Amino acid sequence: MILNHLWGLYAHPKEEWHTIDARHESFRYSLIHILLIALIPSLCAYYSAVHIGWSIGVGEPIRLTADSAMMLSVAMYVALIGGVFALAYLAHWMAHTFGSEPTYTQTLELASYTSTPLFMVGFAALFPELWFVMLVGLAGLTYSVYLLYVGVPILMHIPEERGFIYASSVVTTGLILLVCVMTATAILWSSGFGPAFTH
Repeated sequence: MILNHLWGLYAHPKEEWHTIDARHESFRYSLIHILLIALIPSLCAYYSAVHIGWSIGVGEPIRLTADSAMMLSVAMYVALIGGVFALAYLAHWMAHTFGSEPTYTQTLELASYTSTPLFMVGFAALFPELWFVMLVGLAGLTYSVYLLYVGVPILMHIPEERGFIYASSVVTTGLILLVCVMTATAILWSSGFGPAFTH
């Protein structure tokens, strides 16, 4: 069943990581998980940008045209999926330094399941108040990092001390990937691919 580990990662994360480790899923399974979960922030952001409007502060809510919001949602969807695959690749590449020999599918499992709480933050976009989305986003990011620190020693089969350093390295590369995506977004917006607002 698709997404069958989702509840376990929230209710009892350590036990669920052991379950994931005991029966690794296929590459296809992880791919479907990522493709489905990445839809949440993309679709919610589209709906709120077109039909509700974002409240940045005082004044009228800011809305985008349907075409502009669609373009940004598709770009977000592709960036989220690409980010998970890039993080999995970097985690796979770094694993050898820490004495682990995982397959790429194992590191993809690690990346996809630890990014899930962050993607679930997309539901917060249905109440598009900037302060609210930031608070929920911070909670999602915190839980994603927690899942990573808990899951690394279990999935990578390394001691907790080394797992802590390895997980910290993965977090650092994740932050670098985020900065790269934000920089690419700024470059594209300044090149004429910015959003079109409704009046």
